[in-house]
Amino acid sequence: MSTMSETVESTSDELTRNNVMRHQYRVLNEAEKTDMALVKDMGLELHAFLDALGQNRELLLAKTKVEEAVMWAVKHITG
Repeated sequence: MSTMSETVESTSDELTRNNVMRHQYRVLNEAEKTDMALVKDMGLELHAFLDALGQNRELLLAKTKVEEAVMWAVKHITG
């Protein structure tokens, strides 16, 4: 059984090793893997920029929405 301390790259074909809920994935092509990595990189860049602006409720909400946007975009790519 996999433990949560194991890691697998998000572009790996071995995603089910550390995922409790989703047990089947379709294999992504190289373009989809590139798109997914780009979405995550761009989300991380915006998240870090917002973090550098300070800490308040509005910025926390903005960072949460960035995380949500990345999640939905990745779900679209991997769906």
